[in-house]
Amino acid sequence: MVELYGIREARLIAGFHDEPLKGKREGQRSIRLNRAYRAFYIETNEKEVEIIQVIEVNKHEYK
Repeated sequence: MVELYGIREARLIAGFHDEPLKGKREGQRSIRLNRAYRAFYIETNEKEVEIIQVIEVNKHEYK
């Protein structure tokens, strides 16, 4: 859905948990792409965003 409609539209949906960040990442935003991945991005202008990093988030390490 993020890929199809873009981050700006997806962040309007509460399930994506889009939020502004603080601390070392102040000025960046975070959005949950799915249960396993989160993207960090900045808004470069009114129509574009720049993806900074996509990370895998896993609360449990399964072996």
